[in-house]
Amino acid sequence: MSTTAPSTVRPAPQSAVAWANGFAGIAIFAGSLPATKVAVAAFDPVFLTLARAAIAGLVAVLLLAVLRPARPARADLASLVIVSLGVVVGFPLLTALALKHVTSAHAIVFIGLTPVATALFGAIRGGERPRPAFWAFSVLGSAIVAAYALRGGAEASLIGDGLMLLAILVIGLGYAEGGRLSRRLGGWQVICWALLLSLPAMLPAALLTRPDTFDGVGLPGWLALGYVGLFSMLIGFVFWYRGLALGGIAAVGQLQLLQPFLGFALAALVLGEAVGWPLLAATGAVVLCVAGARRYAH
Repeated sequence: MSTTAPSTVRPAPQSAVAWANGFAGIAIFAGSLPATKVAVAAFDPVFLTLARAAIAGLVAVLLLAVLRPARPARADLASLVIVSLGVVVGFPLLTALALKHVTSAHAIVFIGLTPVATALFGAIRGGERPRPAFWAFSVLGSAIVAAYALRGGAEASLIGDGLMLLAILVIGLGYAEGGRLSRRLGGWQVICWALLLSLPAMLPAALLTRPDTFDGVGLPGWLALGYVGLFSMLIGFVFWYRGLALGGIAAVGQLQLLQPFLGFALAALVLGEAVGWPLLAATGAVVLCVAGARRYAH
């Protein structure tokens, strides 16, 4: 028997369970860049992207087989392809390549633009029409990030910053398309179907691009691969979308503003990366701009 999409259920908003699930999802996503930084030190970025998608895809197949959700319609295929290219392939690959040139703390600054990018593609793909003040905050936030990225110094890299900007655009499109599609299919179902759709390509490609030997890969590398494959690609979405469904997208979605700061803390604790005042100031300013943009999004 097929299960119905949870997006049609509207429990009491802003419940403790909703906020707990939303925070858990954001905390998981915040660990993605530090974990990817560790993983790219042990694995090639291309293989890492393929392997993490293959791991999550195999787990998604198991979830779909056990839970048996309603199948997407043929008309949903194009949207699932967009989600797959954005969330499963594009963002992981671009961030893995970027982290060859910049620190994870530096890359986290760009994550502050994710809500703006998502709203931008929401307007294009979902027909949303934010007020003019929203776009003013968006432009200001983008200018702050650009000024920080181009200020020079040991942390700056035109290649790394460019890859991160592309990654944010790609993930914004993937989130917006997935959010639009989840109105009918449900959140966790969307990511599982997207992973399933990419699995026939990602699994063989991962096997073909695997290194000749894994002898030089230590425990941190394997743990990082497991994290980005299971938590960043799949489990985080389960918590995140459940929180949004229970507490409301507008309310619980504000927790995304905490992601850069959680990422800074993880980068400092796990990787021992220095987090200076310019980095914190830039991120704080971007977060304020994103908060203002979200206020005028409707």
